[in-house]
Amino acid sequence: MRELVILGTASQVPTRTRNHNGYLLRWDGAGILFDPGEGTQRQMLRAGVAASDITRICVTHFHGDHSLGLPGVIQRMSLDRVKHAVPVHFPASGGAFFAHLRHATSFYETADVRAAPIAGDGPIAPHLEARRLRHSIETYGFRLVEPDGRRMLPDRLAAHGITGPAVGEIIRTGHLDLDGRRVLLDEVSEPRPGQRFAFIMDTGLCDGVFALAEGVDLLVIEATFLSEDAAMAAEVGHLTAAQAAHVAHQSGVRRLVLTHFSQRYDDPARFRDEAREHFAGDLVIAEDLMRVPVPARLAWDQWGSRSEPRTSGT
Repeated sequence: MRELVILGTASQVPTRTRNHNGYLLRWDGAGILFDPGEGTQRQMLRAGVAASDITRICVTHFHGDHSLGLPGVIQRMSLDRVKHAVPVHFPASGGAFFAHLRHATSFYETADVRAAPIAGDGPIAPHLEARRLRHSIETYGFRLVEPDGRRMLPDRLAAHGITGPAVGEIIRTGHLDLDGRRVLLDEVSEPRPGQRFAFIMDTGLCDGVFALAEGVDLLVIEATFLSEDAAMAAEVGHLTAAQAAHVAHQSGVRRLVLTHFSQRYDDPARFRDEAREHFAGDLVIAEDLMRVPVPARLAWDQWGSRSEPRTSGT
């Protein structure tokens, strides 16, 4: 299963219908919790997410709407005696904030929660990388990239008489000697593009935004403001719906999820209308407790060539 479980979609101030931030990415057997804001533990209960589902936590920055849920989530892990280790990635400059949040109150600690501060752009775990964004404090976005692989073609395997353990051998070695002839892996398989996901919160436009978004299947990105308040967005380091949609269009995003909405706007349709002027693809205006699947894989000829990340020019 690969899907995004949306736990909260508000920005600085929650509303009657929008909790503070919280997003769980289910990726096969992993569960990556991004930016657990206040109330995340209760939203997990409502969404059917157990503490044991979380295998990694990523915090973009230490503003309260992105991190005040950490104490409850961490304490719930200990209460439920989660057996696996859970790394928590966060900006290194916020180490003191993480320490205070982790031990905000007294509790019997049994969970193996491991601090994993981020010191700069680059890999932070297998297939997961962080990139610096532009905000009022140190902030990072995250990008998950599945390596490209190959899809075995049953009809071609059958035509060459390759069955059973021989299939595993040709995958491992790239060839198989059969009846005096060498069969290459390319003859019985085709390229399978890896899937990609990106998570971008609280930032002005910068090169990091475009590098994270480039060619992803699913992009979760803040759209705190509408264009009528673009000057305010620039001043406080946030994006408008139009800017987020422009990033998605320029970066070849397949499914765009807009979230982190300011409480000053009471009609979500306005975000959709503004984004549609710049992005014609699959658009989701996030709501609390919504589930958004990662789009189905494309065939290699549909995917096209892999280009280098675009830049914002800023």
